[in-house]
Amino acid sequence: MSAGPDSVRGMARATTTFRCSACGAETGRWSGRCLRCGEFNTVAEVAVAATAPGRKASGRGQAPLAPARKVSEITAAGPVPRTSTGLAEFDRVLGGGLVAGQVLLLSGEPGAGKSTLLLTVADTIAERTGRPALYVSGEESVDQIAVRARRIGVGSPNLLLADENDLAAVIGHVDAHGSDVALVIVDSVQSIASADVEGRAGGVAQVMEVAQALTRVAKDRGIPVCLVGQVTKESVVAGPRALEHIADTTLTLDGDRHTSLRLLRAVKNRYGPADEVACFEQTDGGLREVPDPSMLFRGHRDAAVPGTCVTVTIEGRRPMLAEVQALAAPTTNPNPRRGVSGLDSARVAMLLAVTERVARLKLFDKDVFVATVGGMRLTDPGSDLATCLAIASAASEVPVPIDVAAIGEVTLSGDVRRVPMIGQRVAEAVRLGYRRILVPPGTREALEPRQSGGSVIEVGDLAHAHRATS
Repeated sequence: MSAGPDSVRGMARATTTFRCSACGAETGRWSGRCLRCGEFNTVAEVAVAATAPGRKASGRGQAPLAPARKVSEITAAGPVPRTSTGLAEFDRVLGGGLVAGQVLLLSGEPGAGKSTLLLTVADTIAERTGRPALYVSGEESVDQIAVRARRIGVGSPNLLLADENDLAAVIGHVDAHGSDVALVIVDSVQSIASADVEGRAGGVAQVMEVAQALTRVAKDRGIPVCLVGQVTKESVVAGPRALEHIADTTLTLDGDRHTSLRLLRAVKNRYGPADEVACFEQTDGGLREVPDPSMLFRGHRDAAVPGTCVTVTIEGRRPMLAEVQALAAPTTNPNPRRGVSGLDSARVAMLLAVTERVARLKLFDKDVFVATVGGMRLTDPGSDLATCLAIASAASEVPVPIDVAAIGEVTLSGDVRRVPMIGQRVAEAVRLGYRRILVPPGTREALEPRQSGGSVIEVGDLAHAHRATS
């Protein structure tokens, strides 16, 4: 029996579109290369459900499973139970430790030490809890992981290794131990594929399916799951942006290939602060915690030398000592060189102009180089005053006293402005033994009585600061 016109009119008509499996871009026709991401042979036809002709969404809802509650009637829950990882710096970033069912996303440049760090974390958790910790790699074999484990001294009998690329097999490893698993690490989420979704591993659809499936495993079983995310050349997590929204905690491991310092930052954290920073040092035996990072970023000398000045910067919520060095060398080149390392070159150029005008120095006939000690990257405006004093010291060949630390932002007019967390900065400088700390006006009001003594010197402008160090 054939359908009548009214039945045909009420039926939904299926439509098709073409979607890129790499970036998810949609287009009306097929092409051999995606116009958005530039990948070849990733565009395929997909079916899209369509509503019946002339039919609009009703806008009607359904009864909720649970009614909305007044915020005043909801009793505040107690502290979230946490499991310590055994690494104080890692716990600092997490907010005190791992939470049951927590999903972490760790990203970083290749060679930064992500796998080494997580292998150490899995070993310490397995040793402390006496429960199995599962490390699944889709990029390395278990033999390769075992070699790294022996090199860094990892060998807990409760640490389990597996090499899998299939999502079902990964979940099968978790199911084999049930809810007794203390931690699951998947390295990396872009290397795992699901047989239920078309496309290659690392594509948008595959990454979302793998991430959502492992998130369900974490929430349903109450097991912390850590996903390693590969990064693009722009240093962002490869794959869809929604991957970062799925994770409860997003961490990044930063580090220069030419230095041993590694900074673990919390970009997002639903169970703790999102601005904490942990410090590690890359060694032959793995990543070593650095509880006092200020000692890494300062030079060790007994006498003052021209062109150096110490400041206190803020990484997350942690004050760190940093040393700025400058060198001014005479040149006959009509276009003197300006070299910068560890600071923003545009800001250093501005500070050079301000210093030259305020301190009445001649820098047009000198090559000027400005750098930080230890490979530290300074983006904090609070280091402006130290940078200016280092430049002036290098140009005049008059050293800044070794017991002086400078904190403050310098404006185009040469004024010194306050910066956030000035109390913590001063406290860190006092702790490390600096007896004269140059700070912006009004700083004493924000300091504790024991900090606001003769060691704190308020300077209103760069000229005043220059005189205080001469």
